[in-house]
Amino acid sequence: MSTPVQLPFRQDSPMRPAPLLRQLQAQGPIHAIRTAVGHPAWLVTGYAQVRALLDDDRLGRAHRDPEHASRTGESAMFGGPLGDFDTERADHRRLRALLQPQFSPKRMRALRGRVETLTAALLEELAAAGPPADLHAALALPLPIAVICELLGVPYEDRARFRAWTQAAGDVTDRARSEQGLAELFTYGRQLVARKRAEGAVDADGEADVISRLAATDGVGDDEAAAMGMFLLFAGHETTVTAIGLGALWLLATPGQWQALKADPSRVDAAVEEILRAPGLGGGGIPRYARTDLEIAGVRVRAGDLVLLDTGAANHDTGVFDDPDRFDLDRPAVPHLTFGYGARYCIGAPLARIELQVVFSQLAARLPALKLGCAVEELTFTANTLTGGLTALPVTW
Repeated sequence: MSTPVQLPFRQDSPMRPAPLLRQLQAQGPIHAIRTAVGHPAWLVTGYAQVRALLDDDRLGRAHRDPEHASRTGESAMFGGPLGDFDTERADHRRLRALLQPQFSPKRMRALRGRVETLTAALLEELAAAGPPADLHAALALPLPIAVICELLGVPYEDRARFRAWTQAAGDVTDRARSEQGLAELFTYGRQLVARKRAEGAVDADGEADVISRLAATDGVGDDEAAAMGMFLLFAGHETTVTAIGLGALWLLATPGQWQALKADPSRVDAAVEEILRAPGLGGGGIPRYARTDLEIAGVRVRAGDLVLLDTGAANHDTGVFDDPDRFDLDRPAVPHLTFGYGARYCIGAPLARIELQVVFSQLAARLPALKLGCAVEELTFTANTLTGGLTALPVTW
């Protein structure tokens, strides 16, 4: 086997895949690599293999010897192993059972109206201010923050503080900054839980915010409620901020696609699924550790090895998606793996879809003449963070 290549792969454009990644994919579905911090790992890029391994109990997030495990980066949140190796599965089942009711279809349907109201208000402000504008600052950033604040019961006026902490916690290159951000976020979460407990903020129907409900749940301590609440705060806005920005970019920069959505608003669901699939060009992946020796596509993986399940690369598997690097609202429906698969499928997927559906429905109706305000090559992206994303998206109309 040739010398393992090292992440991250060089990418010449945010809308074109890394050439080396596509070369690797052509060679097979699994590759020996080194992570960004130089540690050995396996990168799985094939759709069938990633889909199966996402729901394979032979892989997990915990490690027998976490101090000596390979790491993807320096993030305290996701750079290395998480959880207790011996109780990981039971802990995960319990966590899902606690959180699943908070994201029930009934609760998500009730939240859609608020998402529509918040989006309409932000677009009204954007239109009133007139072009040019920064769609990132005006819509992509404030909307997911406002929505997750309402869902969790986090004061919106605290957004500047917790946004700074979540970005620090997600730093993949500076361990000290990441640990400090995570500590600040957890301390804030503890204070919030204590306040919710004191207020007893669950009404007779139980229709309260998520953190209030967690705080009122038997068997859930302050630390656990704070940890769950702050994890949801991080995951519930950072990823959606990125998806809105990149979704708008791909719609506006790909010939014919914005026009197609404007002409037929019923295509918004197809647009959202393509927004979720296409921009993730691959070159990273969801970290898992082998709990036992196993074989992946004929390659022997040893217990303790780091296995990166590259959902982005899998979503661009030529054996599953025709011309996968093309952004296309007419693409035949094939389930992408952006939210994972199986037992660890993203619990917030319904909320993310609601936000994207509402945003792009209203954006096409309210600002049909929208277009990019600069060349794609002039855009800048957040470096060294887990979720990446645009720093700004200049638009005009």
